[in-house]
Amino acid sequence: MEPARIDIPDHAPHVLVVDDDRRLRELLARFLTENGYRITTAASAAEARAKSESVLFDALVLDVMMPGETGFDYARSLRQVSQIPILMLTARADTADRVTGLEIGADDYLPKPFEPRELLLRLGNILKRNHAGAGAPNTDALEVVHFGPFSFRFDRGELRRGDEVVRITEREREILTILGMRTGDNVPREELSGNGTAANERTVDVQINRLRRKIEIDPANPMLLQTVRGVGYRLVIDR
Repeated sequence: MEPARIDIPDHAPHVLVVDDDRRLRELLARFLTENGYRITTAASAAEARAKSESVLFDALVLDVMMPGETGFDYARSLRQVSQIPILMLTARADTADRVTGLEIGADDYLPKPFEPRELLLRLGNILKRNHAGAGAPNTDALEVVHFGPFSFRFDRGELRRGDEVVRITEREREILTILGMRTGDNVPREELSGNGTAANERTVDVQINRLRRKIEIDPANPMLLQTVRGVGYRLVIDR
């Protein structure tokens, strides 16, 4: 069931919510609509794919566990043809789900059960970052760190190689911000994990490996984003 229309402007972001749980799907649709989004819902990956053929969505909120084609399968197929921002919904205790989602290319993940306002914040962040990455560079004086051929701007969370914007996820942006602010110092893995749990430290390793594939000539022998054995990581900043 689609949410009732409440004077949402045509230029508002259009989000596709995909979840086989009808109650959760309708609650998300109503909450996001009340907060200014245009919402379309789908109960399966097949339904989502059919609706995407006629509508260009701005972002996707995607459940992992669905009958038939899973959220992982759908996200994997999407990433072959699209860079649409994806926020995946995962089981709280299942770290493997979160790792897999990051490996596939999801921009962010949110464990169930979740606080609706956190979903709103995370969705807004990935939409804002995606829009900023597509825009023209701002010529104002900004705080920037340089490493190799890359630059990272803290105010916009924007990674560039020369004049070219490099697309990164929200978590990759958070990691670059922490590493860049530490100006080349060693940063413990638990600091990058967000809350210091062993489970989240594992996801940091996945995110670091993904980030290396975007900035390193040889990700297996990193020169810019280095591992500090027994500690964590450091970003080699140009002095």
